[in-house]
Parts: sequence; structure tokens; C-alpha cells
Amino acid sequence: MTDIDFRRLDLAGREPLMPGQLSVNEAVARIVAQKATIRQERLSGIHNPWGQAIGLTDPWTFLSICESQAVVDEARSILGPDIILWDSELFPEARKYAQFLREGREGRYWPVRPLAGAIVVLSVGGANPRPEAIGLNDVQESVLDGRDPLDPIYVMRLLPGTSHFDRNPLHPAHRACMEEQVLINYANRPLWLLSGVDRANNDLVTGFSLAAPAWASGGLPAATRGET
Repeated sequence: MTDIDFRRLDLAGREPLMPGQLSVNEAVARIVAQKATIRQERLSGIHNPWGQAIGLTDPWTFLSICESQAVVDEARSILGPDIILWDSELFPEARKYAQFLREGREGRYWPVRPLAGAIVVLSVGGANPRPEAIGLNDVQESVLDGRDPLDPIYVMRLLPGTSHFDRNPLHPAHRACMEEQVLINYANRPLWLLSGVDRANNDLVTGFSLAAPAWASGGLPAATRGET
């Protein structure tokens, strides 16, 4: 495992499109301070600048973690060279993720064919954090052994470039998510190709823009046109 220096993230040789305005420690601390008032579902997709987390934090800060060389290298050890990021989630307390795992929920909402992937877990509450990659079939509560249950933990969900992310809302994983995590819609989430090649014809376009204003297709609102 490779340590991450939060002060200088290496984005696998790339420059960030828009560097985060908050440091990782500051971004995490702000959310932890509000954890009693934030529903966990709102912290899903926290790396997505076009997602719901924009009202809570600076998503670019978390996207920088996902794209860091340390995370990509860890993921390659399990997934090989072709890696796609489809979700990440901050748990303000590791014990909340432990409960998630005890309930068998990791993997239940993965709309991936064939089902394959890995999570990368990163404790973001202390110094010298080290990412740890675990294959989806090996994910269990023991992955949190040795971690402080009250420390925040960041979970990144990755699929290999040989699997297809199914955006059909009728997929069983989407249906389960709609019933059990009502604030989350994975069907319209953007995907990031972190490394290698997309070999499964994934939709890498959906989700990378904000919804158009309601009046856009019908011209300007009446008041703007000078009508009364």
C-alpha cells in the first residue's frame, strides 16, 4: 500500500481540470462537524461536481483523491490496468460503514455486468493515510480491523474496464437502491476512466453536465421578454 500526501496529490500524471479549493483535511472536518444533521445518502457520490454533494463540500477535493496515483496503483493490484470509478462515499464514522457491511449492502447496489470490482478504503481522520484495495468478493467487516470506529473513512467503488455499468433503471441493483436509498440514483451517475481503456462500451458521457433550466427549450421567460 502507498501513503497519500494530501498536500500534493499526483493525479496519475495528469493535471486536475479544476483543483479543489479545500484541503482534504478541511473538507472532511467540515462534514464530520455536521454529521449529526447530514443523511448518509447525501455523502454518496461526494467526488461528483455535478452531484448533490456540491451543497455540502468541494467535490473536486475528493475527486483528486480518487484520481491519485496511490489509489490507482492500489486498484490495479486487483482490477488490472483498466479501471473505472463509478461511486465514492464518505462515512463520517467508520462504524457506520461497518454496519453497512454487516447488513450485506456492499455489492447490492452495483449495476455492473458481469459483477466485478473493488473498493478502495482510505482512513481520512489521521496522518499518513494509506489506501487499501479489496476485491468485491472479499469485502467484509474485517476490512476495517485496526481502524478507529469513530474515525471518518472514504470508500471508493471501482469496476474493471471489462465490465459494463448498466444504466437501465430496471436493473435489480437500481431497483434495490431506489427502495433502500431513496436519495440516490446511480443510473445517471457519471463514470471516470481512471486508468487504461473502457473495453465494455460504457456510457462515459451521461452525468457530466447540469440539467438545463426549465425555460431553455421554450425561449426566455415572459418577464424577460418584456411581456406582462
